[in-house]
Amino acid sequence: MLTSTRIVIDGTALTCPEVARIARDDVQVVISDTGITRAREAWKLAREITSTQPVYGRTTGVGANRLVDVEWDDADAHGLRLLRSHAAGAGPLLSAEVARAMLTVRLNQLAAGGSGVDPGVLPALGDVINLRLTPPVPIYGAIGTGDLTALASTALCLLGERSWIGGGQGPGFPLRSADALAFISSNAATLGEAALAVTDLRRLLRASIVIAALSLLAAYGSVEPYAPIVHEACPHPGQQQVAASMRLLLAYEGPSPGRIQDPYGYRAFPQVHGPAVDSAAYAEGIVTREINAAAENPLIDVVDRAVWHNGNFHTAYVGLALDAARAALFQTAALSASRLGTLVEPSFTGLHPFLAATEASSGIMILEYVAQSAIADVRRYASPAALGNAVLSRGVEEHAGFSPQSARATTDTIAAYRIALGCELVAGIRALRMQGRAPAGGPLKGAYDLATAVLDARVEDRPLDGDIAVAADLLDLEEFSAGVMPGEAGVPGLW
Repeated sequence: MLTSTRIVIDGTALTCPEVARIARDDVQVVISDTGITRAREAWKLAREITSTQPVYGRTTGVGANRLVDVEWDDADAHGLRLLRSHAAGAGPLLSAEVARAMLTVRLNQLAAGGSGVDPGVLPALGDVINLRLTPPVPIYGAIGTGDLTALASTALCLLGERSWIGGGQGPGFPLRSADALAFISSNAATLGEAALAVTDLRRLLRASIVIAALSLLAAYGSVEPYAPIVHEACPHPGQQQVAASMRLLLAYEGPSPGRIQDPYGYRAFPQVHGPAVDSAAYAEGIVTREINAAAENPLIDVVDRAVWHNGNFHTAYVGLALDAARAALFQTAALSASRLGTLVEPSFTGLHPFLAATEASSGIMILEYVAQSAIADVRRYASPAALGNAVLSRGVEEHAGFSPQSARATTDTIAAYRIALGCELVAGIRALRMQGRAPAGGPLKGAYDLATAVLDARVEDRPLDGDIAVAADLLDLEEFSAGVMPGEAGVPGLW
């Protein structure tokens, strides 16, 4: 299937997978005329209104200085001082892909209208994205009420005061002083990382189902727990989707269960993996809504020709959705470890302990340790970031949701979960190979063929770190979980 190398930014229809493609691949952005028009109309109105009434950040200071008026003869310097004072993050820099995701999200937000920023900023940001330049943005500096340090650093790059990473000064743009707060009052860095995270998470959750099906096949598990009647009796959407996916993947296999009931890793898989599917779908919906919103403070309302001071800068929805997704992910990660435990047991596979070449060999013994080490991080990152709070700026900003920390924790959780799944995949493929068996057809056979083409077939004791890395990389391929999305009647489109 051909994939377009151009993505249109119009402020209304950007998706999380598109953010990921722009951030990671050789994709060019094109700004729609409609988006430019919205931005221009808001900019004109903002200039008119600020000449007749106070507007936060344009004619006043910010934070606790909101009651301090900016003198007209100081207006040109006010915005520049704001940018310089707020470009004060700390710690390691955001990864290049997160920084590019931030630029993409902010460009789309500006195209949604409502910021009042000079419309010339939009093509300037588009050029930066297409040239694959990134601003130097430290990870510490935001708490869920605006990524001010990140976007102030970006603004200084646009002004030419700071260099873009890997590109010197780049295509500068004279950001107007009056537009300074309007440009940086955004959660684009948090939303960019969140968009990458939910895209990766949903892909891994699909891959998890494939891996669970391979493990079930190797462990001579029963397909009875996935019967439609079972999940019609308890019809949670994600649970139904997971069960339907397992039925699809195992449709070509003859029923040969080795026992009357399997462990929870197989028998309760839809009930535990389903909540992770639902949580990830919900989180993607929240993030998608935010990246296409004119969530500006103040909001320039072109229709009613008004300015609205508001709290849309607060990203409680995003942080809480990601917190929930991580908690659900830990539950299903624990089941992956459970299935890995069955694959080292002769009573489940009919092979030597630890899928070893001889009875005294260690085989894949160490994979359980690696998986549990990774899952320990999944558990550690599952702690809700939203449990924190902060009172800042002389008490006038008295709440924070810590969504940036939630997004960062989700990124780290996904990396650990990928390793745990890689361990299970190595074990499942090895078991089937040693049994002289393979899936009979369908998407499961396709995934098995992809895995056996790249995973080492040797079973003698040897270092397995390379196998884990190869398996983990395989999970990022869309082809690995292709077809794992049956459109059964009554099952919502969660994929």
